[in-house]
Amino acid sequence: MHIAQHARVLLAVSGLLIVAPSGRTEQAADIVITGHIRAESGGPLSGANVTVVAAQRSVGTDEKGFYRIELPARHRGETVLVRARMFGYVPMVRSLTLDRDSIAVDFALKQDVNRLSQLVVTGDVASGLYSGKSLPFTVATVTTEDMRLAGLLPQDAVTGESYARVRENGFRSPRIDPLSTFGVDVDRASYSNVRRIITEHQQRPPVDAVRIEELINYFPYEYEAPTGAHPFAVHTEVATAPWAPEHLLVRIGLQARTVAMENAPASNLVFLIDVSGSMSSPDKLPLLKEAFRMLVRQMREQDRVAIVVYAGSAGLVLPSTSGANKDRILAALDRLEAGGSTAGGQGIQLAYDVARRHFLDDGNNRVILATDGDFNVGVTDNTELERMIETRRREGTFLTVLGFGGGNLQDDRMEMLADKGNGNYAYIDTPLEARKVFVHELGGTLVTVAKDVKLQVEFNPALVAEYRLIGYENRALAAKDFKDDAKDAGDIGAGHSVTALYEVIPVARRGSPRWEGVDSLRYQRASSRRAVGSEDGLANELMLVRLRYKAPDREVSVPLEVVVQNRVTNASREFQFAQAVAAFGMLLRDSEFKGQATPEMVNRLAEGAIGRDPWGYRAEFVELVRKYRALPEVRSARVMDHD
Repeated sequence: MHIAQHARVLLAVSGLLIVAPSGRTEQAADIVITGHIRAESGGPLSGANVTVVAAQRSVGTDEKGFYRIELPARHRGETVLVRARMFGYVPMVRSLTLDRDSIAVDFALKQDVNRLSQLVVTGDVASGLYSGKSLPFTVATVTTEDMRLAGLLPQDAVTGESYARVRENGFRSPRIDPLSTFGVDVDRASYSNVRRIITEHQQRPPVDAVRIEELINYFPYEYEAPTGAHPFAVHTEVATAPWAPEHLLVRIGLQARTVAMENAPASNLVFLIDVSGSMSSPDKLPLLKEAFRMLVRQMREQDRVAIVVYAGSAGLVLPSTSGANKDRILAALDRLEAGGSTAGGQGIQLAYDVARRHFLDDGNNRVILATDGDFNVGVTDNTELERMIETRRREGTFLTVLGFGGGNLQDDRMEMLADKGNGNYAYIDTPLEARKVFVHELGGTLVTVAKDVKLQVEFNPALVAEYRLIGYENRALAAKDFKDDAKDAGDIGAGHSVTALYEVIPVARRGSPRWEGVDSLRYQRASSRRAVGSEDGLANELMLVRLRYKAPDREVSVPLEVVVQNRVTNASREFQFAQAVAAFGMLLRDSEFKGQATPEMVNRLAEGAIGRDPWGYRAEFVELVRKYRALPEVRSARVMDHD
């Protein structure tokens, strides 16, 4: 846990009550265990795992080797075992009596040379990339993460991670491309992954790791909830673009209806957990187990969960079990250990088979895949995987994907799997992120209120000279796909908010010669004059927003339309914060469209729009931008720009 994350924990508990999505409240912990983990040689160990075994609580250490574990009062008086572990070091266990409110326990771990000699290697070393190194391993290659932990790579190395190419949307003329069409997306993985790279590796993330729409949608926005028959409400707002004052920025916000978890349909869940050798580091399997424990504690008697694991082969380690039997489920999680190669495809097949055997006609049937995405055995062909997942999706079983760890993160593959499986993709880098996904946003994670949600915007060429959609590059659809119900699109979970931003160059302010070389379009110009004539009341319409969506159990889409008037106002607080995040995304991508955006502008916009921030997400964003500003390469670039 890092300093900003400690601050967020303190924010969450400072009022003594933590509100759960179901409306229940949890009392703040009565027993707090803190301490430092260091190497026997004296240096702090960042990313070490500390577990209170009997209480099944586990956390990681921050960059100073500090940890904090909170326990409920019912454990007072117990004698428990506290275990400290880190890859490459001998685990250490200490006995502790919980006889007071605050207890300090430090550990000094001894390096384990034998453990390092038993690594099973895949990846970059085999290619000769590190052939100049003298490796202390009996096998020729190791994962990038293993090498980083063993000190053979610098801490800022993110080589070996895989991201899909993102070609940023450019400006388009409504006289040539009058329609903009895309599938709505509520994935948030890019933000937490970018946060991990900036915070832990102290470097700018790879450009293709930055998906701006996922940065924007990581944060909840205070949109009004739907009141009509549709499962979500549509909100629009027009203001000046802060990075290009001559341009306009249009916000389209969707707010899904909330579902109190005690009233949610019963869930038939299958945890599909990667226990291969690449998952052994503290930020992978140990953190994964902690995340799933949080979910299990939210389960009701009518909910069921099975656990399938995969490594060299796939296996069922827990048959479908009622949520009333939490001890049995938690014990199965606690027994999981990492080792072997990865048979991801075989695991997915088995998980779907288990889900089908316990299918709930009126329930939530879902496989939750947790992995670093390093599928190297089994069904490895993306096309074959897509077909299998799409078939099971049509049968009514959806797929949620959770990414863990770094060094060999296969972000592109995990995003594809979630997209094809009518689910969302989240990246979990800390216990606090796990709490966000599995406690604060549990309804959105598990309960789909609308599937195959598509958005299509028609621009008025009498008012709009050019437009561009910010983000959503990998969700683009052809105009004809909008009404094609066979075409898959994004999904919206209960309580989720979704935001899309369009940057617009008004006709009256058009200073760009971008389209001066294009011949006039005889017929569209004629029809557009008729469409926007003052006599029919359309002259002040900036754009028309059309949506289509399906109910989770239906295959025929429902249409919805909203008109956006050419009415420019001062940006609301919520819009201002979205502007800050969008500008930050453009800076991270070094976008050609960033205009006057600077880190200072982002901080100014965000600090002025924090507002009600119960879980500290927005305050953490401000801190993240400050860390970005402090990166050596960013500081150097700013000095050069100033000169």
